[in-house]
Amino acid sequence: MKTVLNIIWLLFGGIWLALGYFLAGVVCCLLIVTIPFGIASFRIAGYALWPFGRTVVDRGGRTYLMSALGNVIWLLVAGIWIAAGPVLTAVAQAVTIIGIPL
Repeated sequence: MKTVLNIIWLLFGGIWLALGYFLAGVVCCLLIVTIPFGIASFRIAGYALWPFGRTVVDRGGRTYLMSALGNVIWLLVAGIWIAAGPVLTAVAQAVTIIGIPL
């Protein structure tokens, strides 16, 4: 069932979201300060491409101040425009019978 859902997801939204995260990763890797965000964006692109059957695990050990600073940098560099992709995909899938479960 995971494979069927992954194929449907890939055709109806996964490719576009993965391309968006990949592009965000490329943009982030252009700047030295945001290279870790670019690498994380490439990882997220993999999750966006083939999400079902994967698990996200919190590694812990992060300081709250550095995480907050990183979130602000991500928001300014790529977060605002990359957030439009999942919202538009969700709206497009909500109006189709096949996309509703996804």
